[in-house]
Amino acid sequence: MDSTKYDKDGQLKNGIFKEYFTDGKLSSVGKYANGEKTGEWKYYLRNGSIKAAGKYLKGKMIGEWKWYRENGNKLQEGELKDDKKLGRWKRYHSNGVLYDEGDYLNDEKTGEWKTWDDSGHLIKTRKHSPKKI
Repeated sequence: MDSTKYDKDGQLKNGIFKEYFTDGKLSSVGKYANGEKTGEWKYYLRNGSIKAAGKYLKGKMIGEWKWYRENGNKLQEGELKDDKKLGRWKRYHSNGVLYDEGDYLNDEKTGEWKTWDDSGHLIKTRKHSPKKI
């Protein structure tokens, strides 16, 4: 039985669910519908701060998602559709300064990507082309 879809009584999960670390601290909170994650979900770090936040539809990540570091600074942010990266994505250095930025198409980097050092100076620009099938 898939424990991610079923509750402890063997029923498909429905409604708000909270998951916890072994020490009892909250690790995630969100809603299930017929055993699939749906709507807004939040994930937490052991220190209690937010780790990631975004939405699901029928168990797949969709829309804008944001991930954070233990110090509270953003780690990365971008859009997803059916668990695949899409559109503009940004990643950040641990000090909060932008690390790189560019676009995804169907989970692959595409177009111009720029990379900055942790002081905010542009250090690299690279063009990505979609892989040919």
